[in-house]
This record gives sequence, C-alpha cells and structure tokens, in this order.
Amino acid sequence: MSESPYNSGTTHFGFRDVAARDKQKLVGEVFTSVAGKYDLMNDLMSLGIHRVWKRYFTATAQVRPGDRVLDLAGGTGDIAALLKSRVGKTGSIVLGDINAGMLTVGRDRMTDRGLVAGMEYVQCNAEALPFPDNSFDLVTIAFGLRNVTDKDAGLREMYRVLKVGGQARVLEFSEVKPEWFRPIYDFHSFKVLPRLGKLFAGDADSYQYLAESIRKHPPQEQLKAMMTEAGFARCRYTNLSAGIVAIHDGYKA
Repeated sequence: MSESPYNSGTTHFGFRDVAARDKQKLVGEVFTSVAGKYDLMNDLMSLGIHRVWKRYFTATAQVRPGDRVLDLAGGTGDIAALLKSRVGKTGSIVLGDINAGMLTVGRDRMTDRGLVAGMEYVQCNAEALPFPDNSFDLVTIAFGLRNVTDKDAGLREMYRVLKVGGQARVLEFSEVKPEWFRPIYDFHSFKVLPRLGKLFAGDADSYQYLAESIRKHPPQEQLKAMMTEAGFARCRYTNLSAGIVAIHDGYKA
C-alpha cells in the first residue's frame, strides 16, 4: 500500500512522527544546514560510491540531444552536470529544488563548471510543480524522493509534467538485500555516520535524520507499485551495491 501521510495528518521525520504540515519545514532546516557540505554528506553516507551511482544513473537514462530535462531535488547540480552533455547545445535542463540554499549552491557550481547555456533554476515543491502538462522528455530525482512528504503526489506530478513516451527516473537509497550485510550497514548508518557528521560538519542531528529517512523510505517493490499507481507504465527497478540504492524507471504511455 502506498504512503498517504495527509490521510492521518501525520507523517515521519526520520523515526519521529510529526504533523505532515511541519515536515517540509523540518527537512528544509536539515538541508539548509548541510547545503555547504552536501558533497561531504554524500561521501560520508556512501563512502564515496555515490559518484559511481550517479554516473550510472545518468548514463543509462533515456535522453538525447535537444531534450528538455527536469532534475528535481537537484542539490548541487551533480545530475544536471552529468546530463548536460547528453542534451547538447539544443537541449535544456531545469534544476529544481525546494530549498533555496541548495539551489544557490547548485547554480554557483554549474556556473563555475562553465555550464550556463540551456540551464534554468526553479525553486519548487515536488508535490505541486509549476510547469505545464507534457513539458519534459525526462524527469529525474536523485536522493530526494525520501524527503518529499507526500510521495504519491510527487510521483503524480512527475507523471503529469512528462511528455508522452517520456521517462521518469528515481535514484534513492533502498533496502539492503543480503541479510548478513544489514547489521554492518546499520552500524555505519546509526553509529558511524552521525559521529562523522559531528566531526566534519559540526552537525550530528542532520546526519542522524538522513540515516533514519533511508529506513523509512519505501523499499523496492513498494516504490515500484507506487509508480504504477501514479500512472507510469513499464515500471522496473535496478539494485546497485546490493540494494543500498536502487534506480526506478517508469514511462508515460
């Protein structure tokens, strides 16, 4: 069954139950706190492997020169930068993020890389996107869906703004598959990661939340079902690194 936090008026913020209306603000505070050290955050959470995951995620996306792409929860622009060469000079990428601090970091980094032409930056909520129907050939969201309060609404919006035949791709931490590996992964997530966050970023609480948010995110089969329910066709997923992360795909028929 898919998650509908607004039905009860409460949702999860990590392992805490909070009013659904408060989650956006709480998540915003986390990412405002970590915006300047976002790459460090990802390195600590994934032991640096996130760079490989992102390259695979973008290299296997359905995109070609001239396409228009929406990258939600665009963070520091990692996904947009990797996709820029694939859409070419005639294509365009909209980097969207609900957090102004993250969006600013992303814009500055893209500019520093010399990636200016064909780039747009929009502060937006994934649950209510400010774009017309059938606007994009590809919609991506990497390590952001788990922070969306109403994930069903976010998936429906991704479907709405896609063109017919367009692809939606979700890269997200998921459920580790090997039983023997789970205790090791839990130890890293809940014991090591917050301490590293405190040591390197002076912020243990945000890193504790991020570890907890991974465990509350729908596992592979549940997210696949949610995408199907949102209207996507040919939904599938690919596990990476034993299911630490998964790539989910869906198409607008």
